[in-house]
Amino acid sequence: MARYNGPVCRLCRREGMKLFLKGDRCYTRKCGFERRATPPGQHNVRRRKVSEYGVQLREKQKIRRTYSVLERQFKRYFETAEERPGVTGENLLRLLETRLDNVVFRMGFATSRAQARQLVSHGHFAINGRATTIPSHQVREGDRVEVREASRNSEYFKQSKDRLRSAQRPDWLTVDADKLAGNVTALPRRDQMPLELNEQLVVEYYSR
Repeated sequence: MARYNGPVCRLCRREGMKLFLKGDRCYTRKCGFERRATPPGQHNVRRRKVSEYGVQLREKQKIRRTYSVLERQFKRYFETAEERPGVTGENLLRLLETRLDNVVFRMGFATSRAQARQLVSHGHFAINGRATTIPSHQVREGDRVEVREASRNSEYFKQSKDRLRSAQRPDWLTVDADKLAGNVTALPRRDQMPLELNEQLVVEYYSR
């Protein structure tokens, strides 16, 4: 399956909720979901009652699209979560939350996961002093994520310091805005991950 390159507001409308795929725009009146919250497709058509399978599928798609992960990649995450001790659904969300592109987004270096993915792919970040261009890289407890020395003088990162100081971030991450660096102080607990996502439905979907 190829990566989706169409209008991302359409994805939010399909899932019936904001997935915050366009960064700051999602918080303004220009948000496509705010202006047109109806599902995409032909309008004034009576929709059928959603089956149990349909509910599970929609939740799987919602989580996959929130983190911008392809179908095959998402299934591999689920299989890895299933093999680990603990609650499978919680393990799945933790794997997604500790992707490097998501950590960069959560720390406040980017306004969306798509922008964070691009920044990582262009080589602007290093983990524990080693440069990486892999957005799916799994960070671990104690890892230090920082903007590389060669990128710190760019206009984008100079302007991002003020945003970093005011950004809201989860308790498992800390950031030093002046040094353009942050630390993963712990792995996220379930109450520190998106509460509007129902990972149990994904477990049921793959357990059919």
